[in-house]
Amino acid sequence: MAGDNDKLVQVPELPETLPVLVLDEVVVFPGPVVALTLEEGTVEQIRAQLRAGQPLVVIAGNQAALAEESKKSELPKLRPIGVVVRIVQVVKDRGGDDAVLIEGLARVRLGELVETSPRLLARIEVLPRATTPYSPEVLALAHELKRLSRDILAMLEHVPRQVLQNIESMEDAEALGDLLAWRVPGEPSQKRLVLEELDLAARLRLVVGMVGRRREMLKISSEIDSTVSDEIQRSQREHLLRQRLKAVQGELDELTGNEKDDGVNGAEALQKQLAEAGLPEEVEKQVQKELARLKSLPGQSPEVSVARGWLQWVADLPWSKRSEDNLDLANASGVLEADHQGLDKVKKRITQYLAVRSLKKDLKGPIMCLVGPPGVGKTSLGKSIARAMGRKFIRVSLGGVRDEAEIRGHRKTYVSALPGRIIQALKRVGTNNPVIMLDEIDKLGASYQGDPSSALLEVLDPEQNGTFTDHYLGVPFDLSRVLFIATANTLETVPAPLRDRMEILEIPSYTQAEKLAIARTHLLPKQLEANGIGKVAVHLDDAALMKVISGYTREAGVRGLERRLADLCRAVAVESVSGTLPVGAERLITESEIERILGPDRFSPDALERTELPGVAVGLAWTPVGGDVLFVEATQMPGKGQVILSGQLGEVMRESAQAALSYVKANAAALGLPGNPLEGKDLHLHVPAGGTPKDGPSAGVTIFTALVSLFTGIRVRGDVAMTGEATLRGRVLPVGGIKEKVLAAHRLGVKRIILPEHCRHDLLEVPESAKRELEFIFVNRMEEVLEAALEKSPLHAQAPLPPPPGSGAGLLHASA
Repeated sequence: MAGDNDKLVQVPELPETLPVLVLDEVVVFPGPVVALTLEEGTVEQIRAQLRAGQPLVVIAGNQAALAEESKKSELPKLRPIGVVVRIVQVVKDRGGDDAVLIEGLARVRLGELVETSPRLLARIEVLPRATTPYSPEVLALAHELKRLSRDILAMLEHVPRQVLQNIESMEDAEALGDLLAWRVPGEPSQKRLVLEELDLAARLRLVVGMVGRRREMLKISSEIDSTVSDEIQRSQREHLLRQRLKAVQGELDELTGNEKDDGVNGAEALQKQLAEAGLPEEVEKQVQKELARLKSLPGQSPEVSVARGWLQWVADLPWSKRSEDNLDLANASGVLEADHQGLDKVKKRITQYLAVRSLKKDLKGPIMCLVGPPGVGKTSLGKSIARAMGRKFIRVSLGGVRDEAEIRGHRKTYVSALPGRIIQALKRVGTNNPVIMLDEIDKLGASYQGDPSSALLEVLDPEQNGTFTDHYLGVPFDLSRVLFIATANTLETVPAPLRDRMEILEIPSYTQAEKLAIARTHLLPKQLEANGIGKVAVHLDDAALMKVISGYTREAGVRGLERRLADLCRAVAVESVSGTLPVGAERLITESEIERILGPDRFSPDALERTELPGVAVGLAWTPVGGDVLFVEATQMPGKGQVILSGQLGEVMRESAQAALSYVKANAAALGLPGNPLEGKDLHLHVPAGGTPKDGPSAGVTIFTALVSLFTGIRVRGDVAMTGEATLRGRVLPVGGIKEKVLAAHRLGVKRIILPEHCRHDLLEVPESAKRELEFIFVNRMEEVLEAALEKSPLHAQAPLPPPPGSGAGLLHASA
């Protein structure tokens, strides 16, 4: 309303003469925007004024009488007071007729007529508005108008609260009077008197009379309705109203093309569905309130769709529907063994859960997190677990989710609100005890919309998820029966509180023997079927499969291997279609054909070749996608003792290089080197694959070995790889990721691995098939690393390395 008041005060400059529009039985006031339906000729005149951007004057009168006076060549008699209006827009009303939106600007006094045909044109005088401060009488009348307005609005239904707030906040008494004179129904003659009364106090008295009469009429009407309603019995009235509502809704559905609802706003069908849903007592109470509210809402109310949508979601959820667990341990073990090679730790855990579940019927579902590199079968393992337990399976992808509402849902008051992904998954799966796989939980992100990982805390807490409350539902749903399985490539990006709520199960990389079994049992039959040659007898001998595994893939999982097998199957498909392969013939792919079909080897064991020159050592590294080998290359050139480090090394790895170099300089005599190995020379230390950032302390012994090899000219053995953190005192400290690093070395073809002594227990997790083919050397000191890694010992008995601090033992000498 404040905006309307401003427009009334700031009346634009008006010309001396303006066109006059005479309206039958319609009185326009300054301030309100009015929609008028007019005759075609009048609309054309208004369109012209709109195009010219000019206002016009509207007065109340009799158009027929004016037309008769014009025929008699008499000057038409017009009301002395009118309102100058601004034309807002010409639109179409619901009936398709032209409607004009006009806004009253100010009262004007009409002077002499300048023109009568084809339009009325008169001189005008803008009447001034009442000045402030108002007199006590005006203030009292304005207060009375507000009081009467409150009484009227209280008797009217479905009036927005904002209407009363706007009236209460109006401080302009003149604008208040004009607004109520327009809005309150009344005789046109009474409204003309209000419009033409120039004294503000007298005008407000007229408006008070109009509003008072309207209040009395509403009060009498309300009393009559109350008396009639009391005479009708409650049951008859309810039946009558329901029948009327049903009839009106049916007609509306026919007009709008909607299907007919069963009951008031579809409540009867929902009520029947909800009665069969087996709702908890707390949810039942909330549902009954919402059902009663739905039945009381008008059919066209926007709240109907919100209430009905909420009730439909509640009815569709599996509150009491569950699948029976298959607790046969032999069956579960058989399914898991048939679907996956290895993964003994996960299989053991599922077997334990089923055993305890058979003893304790109300056992809460465990929350496991499978951590491992891509392609090792984490996602497919969830399907096998569900099949082994006889439960339904559904996957919820969390990669890239950045909105907390994706987990907990939106409030139902929002437009297009929906529950979160957990509740949506339960609705799709149809049972309250499925296996839900939260895939890529380490790829969650945070944004201004909240942190989804924080919203998962309640979902993945066995002590809290029994009363999980989605924002959309607003009532608790029991998630304790759900078996949650999360997957991740790394735990580094998973917040600590979330990790604490999950049971971490690490999935190791596959050995070559396991890859061979997986390829023969699972991947090859799958690709033969996928490429349309499932009926062709295609065979690969072990040598051919091993060549594909070792020469064309270097990965922790088997996705790359599956793609290479798909290449072989497509080659056989071409032979089958072109006629090269006779119908019904068997196709045996041998090792000699692999290179012809797949091309040259992509990966070859090149550790021996790359360590032919001194200054090259092979280290082991851990990455989020599995273990990998790390070559460290060192070279020297004439210079001034400068040290160059390259290969996108992180700060920790750079410090490891500085520590290794310092140790070499400090023990140069024991290594048979001059006092300063860098005197007159520059050192360049490079770690290949420079496009990949590298960091961590585990390359310390590798850098130390490469430097000693460079300065002494003794080569590093080609079958050796190593890992461990080196200190300035020559100690070798333990590092992590041993299992993945060992499997990476095994894939490369390394035969001897140097590990810190304190990492000996980590080998328990390495498959026996890999350990049988490897030699492990455990070390505590740097000199032990040199003896095991170099082709011959560089240590000199005349100047031995210092003993370990505080050992009290004699000096350690290198053996011949």
